[in-house]
Amino acid sequence: MRITYRSKNNKEYWQKRWDDVEVDEKMENADVYPLKYAQIAIDDKEGRILEAGCGAGRILRYYHDLGYDITGIDFIESVISKLKTTDSSLKVAPGDITNLDFSDEYFHHVLAFGLYHNLEKGLDKALAETSRVLVSGGVLCASFRADNLQTLLVDYLAEKNVNHKASAAKIFHKANFTRNEINQYLSGAGLTPVSIYPVVNMPILYKFGIFRQRAHKDFNENLGRKEGYKLNAIGNLIQKFLFKFFRYQFCNLFVVIAKKDQS
Repeated sequence: MRITYRSKNNKEYWQKRWDDVEVDEKMENADVYPLKYAQIAIDDKEGRILEAGCGAGRILRYYHDLGYDITGIDFIESVISKLKTTDSSLKVAPGDITNLDFSDEYFHHVLAFGLYHNLEKGLDKALAETSRVLVSGGVLCASFRADNLQTLLVDYLAEKNVNHKASAAKIFHKANFTRNEINQYLSGAGLTPVSIYPVVNMPILYKFGIFRQRAHKDFNENLGRKEGYKLNAIGNLIQKFLFKFFRYQFCNLFVVIAKKDQS
């Protein structure tokens, strides 16, 4: 596991990020992360769903509007308040993945996109809690930041763009995982990986305006979250080449679908 460091802590990063954006509209593009993988994992409308780390609500609102029984939690209380203000019918609350306020075997599915790699400590406990609230045979769909060339390049660019003083503190930002490490952590919590996908959420080329689709020329977080981070024709051509021949080095996430072991 490789650690990414920044000059601000993880909670400050997410507080600012969610403070700077409006509440999401429901996600529209079912061909991209994360909705594409949520739909693979969820095949039963009757079961309860937990979205752990629901953020600004793009997945939560998608399933809520379709009539699914979905609950969202996030450790940034202000984004939960925004969601409640936008739609009081949403089932949302502040929550800590390492200490969930739900009874044993309460949910049939847990979605956790961009959550576990934000934990500096307590990943084992977080996965144990996830397993605890899942019914026997229940399904987890989760993403983990990949430890590969793309994330190394992204971290390099982020460091280059920030004018750190030589003495600036290096503070935990994200953990980066190999596929074997993910499998080991899940297995230790009684969760058996069924599928693992190399996934591109935001292509590294999207960092450069020249490669973005025209509507995305000026970076808009809400638009990217709603539609996916779209590249123009040249950007797509390069991205397709990179992903075809070097997919495990030019994904930025691994998405895992795992089942809780039968009791």
